[in-house]
Amino acid sequence: MKRFFKISSIAFVAFLMLVAFSKPIETTNVKCMIQMTNYAGEGAYVVVSLINPKGEYEKTLYIQGKDSEWFSEISEWWKFYGKRRSNIDAIAGETIAGGERTISVVKIPSEKIDKGYSIRFETAVEDKEYFIDDVQFELTTANLKSKKEGKGFIRYVRMIPQ
Repeated sequence: MKRFFKISSIAFVAFLMLVAFSKPIETTNVKCMIQMTNYAGEGAYVVVSLINPKGEYEKTLYIQGKDSEWFSEISEWWKFYGKRRSNIDAIAGETIAGGERTISVVKIPSEKIDKGYSIRFETAVEDKEYFIDDVQFELTTANLKSKKEGKGFIRYVRMIPQ
């Protein structure tokens, strides 16, 4: 029994040291306004993802649309997210309808800016099209202060660092 407590104590101290000496990931908060085109129909699901320099998904940054039943309709992102099923409660909001706009704060890992990464906005609307790269742009300091035009349900996205 004493040996168990000794091993548990050592493991606990090691865990505390790991937590104490691990560097938290620094993020850049960016206010993101999404303006939708005028379309008829259901609200759009919008997924904002961090794409690495190889063109692969690295992280889900934000989602417009909370009903996980429809996540698989965003097929390319689902191939990434569906395998991991990470907690997205803190980064999800309601769907956004045609002609509406929404403003949210997106937390971007600062170490990824100006390093060849991209931000991708995917959109899907029930019984309508799916746009894998409705808006996609390189993650640069300059682009985080700009307006980018959409190709599908998004009219434009405006980014403003805070």
